[in-house]
Amino acid sequence: MSFDFATQFACKVFDDAVMRERLPKNTYKSLRHSIDENVHLEPDVADVVASVMKDWAVEQGATHFTHWFQPMTNITAGKHDSFISPQKDGRVILEFSGKELIQGEPDASSFPNGGLRNTFEARGYTAWDCTSPAFIREGTLYIPTAFCSYTGEALDTKTPLLRSMQVISTQAMRILRLFGNRTSKRVLATVGAEQEYFLVDREKYEKRLDLKICGRTLFGAMPPKGQEMDDHYCGRIRLRVAEYMRQLDNELWELGVTSKTKHNEVAPAQHELAPVFCSANIACDHNQLTMEIMRIVAKKNGLACLLHEKPFAGVNGSGKHNNWSLSTDDGLNLLDPGKTPYENVQFLIFLCAVISAVDDYADLLRMTAAVAGNDHRLGANEAPPAIISIFLGEELTSVLENIAKGNSNHQNSSGILETGVETLPTLPKDDSDRNRTSPFAFTGNKFEFRMVGSSQSIAQSNYVLNTIVADSLQGFADRLEQASNFDDEIKRIITETMEQHGRIIFNGNNYTEDWVKEAARRGLPNLPTTVDAAGALTNPKNIAVFDRHHVLTPVECHSRYEIMLENYAKTINIEANTMLEMVNKQILPALIGFAGDTAASYNELMCAGVSNATSLRLAQTLSEAIDRISAETKALTELLDEVHQNHDGALAAASGYRDQILPQMAKLRHAVDKAEGITASEAWPMPSYTDLLHRV
Repeated sequence: MSFDFATQFACKVFDDAVMRERLPKNTYKSLRHSIDENVHLEPDVADVVASVMKDWAVEQGATHFTHWFQPMTNITAGKHDSFISPQKDGRVILEFSGKELIQGEPDASSFPNGGLRNTFEARGYTAWDCTSPAFIREGTLYIPTAFCSYTGEALDTKTPLLRSMQVISTQAMRILRLFGNRTSKRVLATVGAEQEYFLVDREKYEKRLDLKICGRTLFGAMPPKGQEMDDHYCGRIRLRVAEYMRQLDNELWELGVTSKTKHNEVAPAQHELAPVFCSANIACDHNQLTMEIMRIVAKKNGLACLLHEKPFAGVNGSGKHNNWSLSTDDGLNLLDPGKTPYENVQFLIFLCAVISAVDDYADLLRMTAAVAGNDHRLGANEAPPAIISIFLGEELTSVLENIAKGNSNHQNSSGILETGVETLPTLPKDDSDRNRTSPFAFTGNKFEFRMVGSSQSIAQSNYVLNTIVADSLQGFADRLEQASNFDDEIKRIITETMEQHGRIIFNGNNYTEDWVKEAARRGLPNLPTTVDAAGALTNPKNIAVFDRHHVLTPVECHSRYEIMLENYAKTINIEANTMLEMVNKQILPALIGFAGDTAASYNELMCAGVSNATSLRLAQTLSEAIDRISAETKALTELLDEVHQNHDGALAAASGYRDQILPQMAKLRHAVDKAEGITASEAWPMPSYTDLLHRV
């Protein structure tokens, strides 16, 4: 069934077109003013908007509404209330007030808060984010909101993102005014978040406790064929997967999510979806929606969608490439170098602001991609390493270096791509190649932050980017506003940027050991695990930049630090206990049974006068494997008790899980995976990697 874009695209969204059509002119004008100018909405305007929104939602079949918010769990939340209001005569009417639209009250102590709320202090508030349109899903009107505590601290990822968007707009506009721009009114951080994911057969998924509980396989011997042949990337999409993608696109399009690109990724059963750019907060909402709907559509099609960063050891993990840029409200991309970037001084100033910011706050940016799942992914199989660097390409790097050296001899390296085939069209060639190993790469008119994990919210990465770049822009604007010679001051800024921050630029292969050594020589931070990276939130310099721009308070920074470490420890604890349950209830019983059958077969052959050394060796090997697994299981059980009892405080506990539990989990996995390799397929108690990766 084809999708009718004229009538179906965004048909479930209370977007600008619907508001313009349905709201009274004065109400629409006031609401647009609030959205465009970041000002409060008056209560009487909210009442009118709520009434019209309710009528539209009911026409669409909605019976409930929810304040949809994004707590620090990487997923979304909301409680659903019906529109009904009981009357004295026993009847009900449908009502929805401006107060209900603007403010909700979920339980603030039941979500991660890092000590901001005690259990007995439950009150929290959700506040309508009118810059992100409401939408309808499954009979409920979803109202995007921010979530804060009774005392005003942010308990979500949306609030600091909205704060950071205001900050970067203010500082970017100062720069634009200095360059004579009098038409633009604000600057938007724009984002396009590519989403990688795996699809596996639902029936097989249901038989894997590790996938169901942890999102990744804790055991699994490598299949005979993984991704060695490079035959899956952008290859033919299987019919079952193609139908899933078609349904997914349709559902996303109805919600106004501009799903644009779909293709097979490198690993078997891995795929990717990419949307069109939009403002950072809407992009964050859309990405959360995308992840939720991916799972729902998969289940409807007898599939399971895996969003873990490393669901299968030994093959590619999944990331979320966060493409970030800056655009004015009248359509000017501030990170577009144009055809002659060496003459585009305004672009160079914004480029220098990004370079300075990423170098000054590399640890903070690295922290935004730190979750337990991503620790398994970073550093291999097309995932960037845990060392932050910037790829600019040779031409842009040369432009900045030449200006810094006072050299005015610039050459544009772009041209025509020669294919050597006369029937093929001539192709314009970009100024530089792309670098898929770089964690933060300039890709024409945007920066692609490739470190973010596939399960993560993109909000944190973007509010950090917005804040640190705004801080650089503020410093530049202060200097340029006071400069006696504008052009000379610009040259000084570019020169100082290259002298003080040029170390962050690296255009080579980020996967090599040579780069690790070179990065250390340059003094770039190397934070390989979540436990290492979390400390960026307690770095006084980082706390100061958040506090200076009113994006996060010191208390909010410390609470997020506690949450990161607690989540890390909880994740590893759940995985370790899942391992133990799988071994004790599935794997050991199956192995003992298979070993018994093998021994019985050997005895039967011996009784029949047939000597069979192979059966004897297999029975002995299985017995040894069972003993090895039992020993490693016992060791993991004892270590869990030790870590639980002896480590007080979030950092100590998280470090214990990293340094003691994870290595023992690896030993147990090795023993189990080795046993899988000698066990008959019908005797193994769960689907194998071959079943999961190659039988969708």
